[in-house]
This record gives sequence, C-alpha cells and structure tokens, in this order.
Amino acid sequence: MEYINEPYIIWLGVLIICLVIEAATLGLTSIWFAFGALVSLLFSLLGVSIFVQVLIFLIVSVCLLYFTRPIAVKVLKIGHVKTNYESIIGKKGIVTEDIDNLASKGQVKVEGQVWSCRTLSGEHITKGQKVIVNEVKGVKLIVEKA
Repeated sequence: MEYINEPYIIWLGVLIICLVIEAATLGLTSIWFAFGALVSLLFSLLGVSIFVQVLIFLIVSVCLLYFTRPIAVKVLKIGHVKTNYESIIGKKGIVTEDIDNLASKGQVKVEGQVWSCRTLSGEHITKGQKVIVNEVKGVKLIVEKA
C-alpha cells in the first residue's frame, strides 16, 4: 500500500464522502464537514502543514455546525412536514352552523373544508359570520370572531 503524499487528495475524498452522506440523509449535518474539507483542501493546495489543515477542518466544521445549522434547519424546516391542520391556523372561515360551546355544536368552512369547531372565549357565534382559526385541538378548530 502506497502512502498518499498529497493531502489535497484526502481532503477531496472527505469532501465527496460528506456530500454523498448529506445527499443520502438530508440531515444538514455532514454538509458542514464538507465545507470544512473544502477549506482544508484549499489550504492544502497553498502548502500549509497537515496539522494546520486538520485544525482548520475541525474549526470550520464545528463552527458552521454550531452557528449555522440551527438557522438553516429553521429556515429550511428540515424534519418538519407541515400538515393540513397546521396550515389552517390563522386562516379565515365562515360559520356554517351556529357555534355554541355549551351545546357542543358548531361548524366552520375554511378553504373549502367544513370543520367542527368551538370558540376560544366561549361566546356564541351565529351562522354566516367570519372567524379566524386560532388553533386545532384534536379534530376541532378553535376560532374567534374575525
């Protein structure tokens, strides 16, 4: 087995492996190590010592992972699939059946779908009035007057 004398080949390999892992998992973890490998690859081409290259790889990777991953996860909403009920919060609807919390009745039509609902404050809302969806509890919308 021949010893690899060019460290940029190792950094290129690490970069490719990290990108393949990221493409397979989409977890936004190994991408930061790919950036670290890329920076170390550039420094290896400049002739910087292997110790400094490894140090740069670790510093860049850990800093990116720590400081930018939470922002990227939040912006890209990684691991969070918005379901139908979550997308309806904040939307306006029309009451199709009087809402009365005491009688446990009431329906509202929001974006073409009819939902059972209750009011947030317990007030009675009559048919035809506009409401805003505040939250979803089970299969019922919690609404208030618009």
